[in-house]
Amino acid sequence: MTFGRLGARGGEIPVLHRDGRTYDLRPLTADIDGAFLASDGLARAAAALGEGRLEELANAASLRVGAPIAAPGKIVCIGLNYHDHAAETGAKVPSEPVVFMKDPSTIVGPFDDVLIPRKSVKTDWEVELGVVIGTEARYLDLTDDALAHVAGYVLSHDVSEREFQLERGGQWDKGKSCETFNPLGPGLVPASAVGDPQALGLRLWVNGELRQDGSTAWQIFPVAHVIWYLSQFMVLRPGDLINTGTPAGVALGIPGEPYLREGDVVELEIDGLGRARQRMVQG
Repeated sequence: MTFGRLGARGGEIPVLHRDGRTYDLRPLTADIDGAFLASDGLARAAAALGEGRLEELANAASLRVGAPIAAPGKIVCIGLNYHDHAAETGAKVPSEPVVFMKDPSTIVGPFDDVLIPRKSVKTDWEVELGVVIGTEARYLDLTDDALAHVAGYVLSHDVSEREFQLERGGQWDKGKSCETFNPLGPGLVPASAVGDPQALGLRLWVNGELRQDGSTAWQIFPVAHVIWYLSQFMVLRPGDLINTGTPAGVALGIPGEPYLREGDVVELEIDGLGRARQRMVQG
């Protein structure tokens, strides 16, 4: 069972997918957002399906696949969170999570085009495990408590412009918040269906060539630690998205730095979370 949103951008319909069928969630909610997640919406939707209270969406196959959650209050990202990625960029392994923010309006659907920014010469790819918060996390006492605050997991593409990020002074956000720079989905998978978030394979291809092939087992700071850590500095609210870092294989770390150009196609997947595909278009 996975959750998603279908339809034109700005007018998506909340849906539930199960056994090859798609069910309309509009009797329960207007959207898959923080309010829905905070009210135990995933469990309520599963119960409604079991009780036969949801109707199948007949035209689902003809609709655009949108991001599986509505724009969150915030996107919090963790940099240099894989040992091999830190090594390929020449960075020291951080002693604490490297934290930066990303504009929530960067979220687009998993098959939407990605716009290469004007004057960009270093647009890069990053496949990441996205964590969607389900209940408020504030000053958590123990890392053991952290995963209880997760609604589900999602495939996330943290597109980055390296010149803007690293060569234009001070803030990584400039290279992370360009429009369309966070394709998300296809589906939000409930945490209960994923199990151990530290046992997921991540892969990414550019024009059919495998570039990233890693595992969340290689994270420097596991998901539970990241949630606990962030809760000491900010309140994590239902619907918030955490991008937990990327393994080795980004253009920045490859000899010749083969950054993305117009017409390139990126495909990515995470075990159990689905597969996505985006075409690069000049902005």
